[in-house]
Amino acid sequence: MSNRRNFLKGIAGAAAGAYVAGRPGNAAARQGAPARRQVTIGGKRVRVIDIHAHATVREVEPVVKGTEYERQAGGRPLGPDRIALIDRQGIDVQVLSINGFWWWEVKDRGLADRIVRAQNEGLARFVAQYPDRFVAMASTSLQFPDLAAQQLEDGVKRLGLRAAAIGGHVGGEDLSLPKFDPFWAKAAELGVVVFMHPGGADNIVREGALRDRGDLGNIIGNPLETTYFLSRLIFDGTFDRFPNLRVGAAHAGGYLPSYVMRTEVACDVRTNANCANRKRPKEYLRSQVWVDTMVFSDEGLRHLVNEMGPSQIVYGTDNPLNWPVTVDLVLDASWLSNADKEAILGGNLTKLLQTTS
Repeated sequence: MSNRRNFLKGIAGAAAGAYVAGRPGNAAARQGAPARRQVTIGGKRVRVIDIHAHATVREVEPVVKGTEYERQAGGRPLGPDRIALIDRQGIDVQVLSINGFWWWEVKDRGLADRIVRAQNEGLARFVAQYPDRFVAMASTSLQFPDLAAQQLEDGVKRLGLRAAAIGGHVGGEDLSLPKFDPFWAKAAELGVVVFMHPGGADNIVREGALRDRGDLGNIIGNPLETTYFLSRLIFDGTFDRFPNLRVGAAHAGGYLPSYVMRTEVACDVRTNANCANRKRPKEYLRSQVWVDTMVFSDEGLRHLVNEMGPSQIVYGTDNPLNWPVTVDLVLDASWLSNADKEAILGGNLTKLLQTTS
C-alpha cells in the first residue's frame, strides 16, 4: 500500500489543477458543461456505475514511438469531455479500460512490459484527477502469462486499479489453456474481476467471413467471441480450478445467455462432449460470471435477468461509442423491483469492484 500512496502522492500536484478545473462548482464548468443527470429510483438517489467504457492514454505514445506499433497507441484519449458525457447520461462512476489488445502481438517481453506499465500508470493518473467519477482496469501482457500476473498485482496494489481488462484469445489460443493459469490464479488471489472484451472473433471464423455490409465483425463477431470464451472457461474447467475467479463479459455475455439451455444439456446429450466442468453450466453463470446490459430492449433485459439472475447483471454503455444503452432501459423495466434496478445500475458493481458506496 505504501507504493500506491507514493505513486498517488507523486501525481497529486499535477492532478490538482485539472481536478479543480473540472469540479461542478467551477465557473467555467458551470458555463460550458451540461447539467448532470441525477438518477433516482422510488424517490431515492441511486449511484450508477458503468463497467464498459473505452479509453486510451497519451503515456504509451513515447514508449512505442519508432516501433511498428506506433500507430496503435491512439484512439480515444481521455479528457474533461468524458465528464460532460457521463454527466449527460447519469453515470456517477465509470470504469475505464483500454481494449484492442494490440500489445499482445508484441514479442519483446521488455517492450510489452513497458507498454502495459505506461497504460496502467496513465489510467491511474487520470483517475487521480477525478477520483469520485472514475476507476480503472489494469492492462496485462497476457502473451507472457507469468508477466501478466505480475502486472496485474502491480496495477492493483501499487496503482489502485480495480479490475483487469482482457480480450478473448491470445494469438488464437484459448485462454482456458493451462499455460494461462498463472494469470487466472493471480486474479482469483487478488479478488478482482476480469472483464473480457472481444475483438471480432478472428480466432473463430474464417478470414473474410464477416466482411462487407453490416459490420458483421462487430455485430456478430464480438458476441460470438464472448460466447466461445465463456464456454471454454466452463467446459475446460477453468472456473473449477479457480472457484474464486470472477469474470465479467461485455455485450451481455454474447449469445450464451440467449441460448444457454443448449449449453446446459451439452454434457448430458452429447457423448463426445468430453466436458471437464464439475457443475452445471448455469451454475457458473449465476455465481462466477457477470454480464453488462447491452441488449437494447426490455425483452432482451428480461431474458438476461431470468437466465442469470439480477445479481449477475451490471450496467454498461460501451462509451464513448454511441450505442443506445441508457439507464432508462433499467429504470423503465416495470417487471424489475426497485431493489433489483438499484443493484443492476450500481449496487452489484459496488460490491464487485469494492468501490465506496
